[in-house]
Amino acid sequence: MDKEFQLDSDGLHQAVELMSRDFSGATALSLDSELPQVGMGSRAALHLLAPSILGGAARLGEATSFAHMDPPTPWITWAMTLWNASLNQNLLHPATAPVARRIEEQVVAWLAPFFGMNGGHMTPGSSVANLTALWAARECAGITEVIASAGAHLSIAKAAHLLGLKYQSVPIDAKGSMDAARLPADLSQSALVLTAGATSTGAIDPLHLAGRAAWTHVDAAWAGPLRLSKYADSLAGIEAADSVAVSAHKWLFQPKESALVLFKDTAKAHAAVSFGGAYLATPNVGVLGSHGAVATALLATLLAWGREGIAQRIEHCMDLARSLRDFVAADERLELYAEPQTGVVLWRLKDESLFEQVLQQLPVGSTSTTSIAGVRWFRNVAANPSADISLLIAAIQGALPARAD
Repeated sequence: MDKEFQLDSDGLHQAVELMSRDFSGATALSLDSELPQVGMGSRAALHLLAPSILGGAARLGEATSFAHMDPPTPWITWAMTLWNASLNQNLLHPATAPVARRIEEQVVAWLAPFFGMNGGHMTPGSSVANLTALWAARECAGITEVIASAGAHLSIAKAAHLLGLKYQSVPIDAKGSMDAARLPADLSQSALVLTAGATSTGAIDPLHLAGRAAWTHVDAAWAGPLRLSKYADSLAGIEAADSVAVSAHKWLFQPKESALVLFKDTAKAHAAVSFGGAYLATPNVGVLGSHGAVATALLATLLAWGREGIAQRIEHCMDLARSLRDFVAADERLELYAEPQTGVVLWRLKDESLFEQVLQQLPVGSTSTTSIAGVRWFRNVAANPSADISLLIAAIQGALPARAD
């Protein structure tokens, strides 16, 4: 028996112990240009890689981490990810993932009703979820074009291109939402994609439009989990859609790569995107062939926290964003892009010439940027429940020019 495939408790203990060390001052990893002929051994590889991997990564749970839609992950998901790697389950076939398939079905069954959907499956991210939904739209509703707002995620245009569908972009309004008045009158052959939580702005498209087209898909990659919180009504109308995409590796705090595509009529949609094969016991549903057991980490989180625990953390993130919004609104040197809808705060200095100077002074990982209609904005995203908003506000204050007398 090859010992490299057996449990090495001491080796795994060392890996966990290395996670607790401070490698912030480590130098970059230097490797030979060619594959080594002889391996150094697993323990030596651990110690070689730890400073670079653990020390050089972005710290998404730091007190000033408030820049992207990428959250820290709870420790229970680390444990589940370890279990998954040790078992290497493949949901393509029931025989290679008997428990993992049932777990995914259960997680989907728990979450789909929050969106008015009756089922679906998991994907590696919302790009694949959006592609799957529009594929189903083409097969089930005969759509020939995809219509989305100018603020839609780039994966929507990608999906239309891959599926051979015409793509039409609708302008956004001053809040970053789809301008409903600019929609074409005839949507009888269209898949209308509404965004719930635009990547740049966090804006929500008018969800009351759901149901007006041959197929409505809601890309709720970012804001979808609000449906589990006291902010559920901000996504009112999503239940009238035909499909919904949600990224679990955003506001459900899961490790990448974890997302869901959900359907109103799952039996019809899944039948339209399924293929069989002589080596398969059941049809292969969706874009992926081999598919890992990502649902186990999500199940563990939902069991550990419950809906209330998920909601509490999302609501806390929304409170952090509101505090930052209030600071920006009260400072005469700054302006907001619009009122934040889903924990994304865009702001800038009224003196645009100071943009780069201020950006360079802000803590690493605290603030990202985006450009809207040729104008650059600072962008803060409330994905980190452990953020200390007072530290970020203090850093912004320190970077700003002195007030005029």
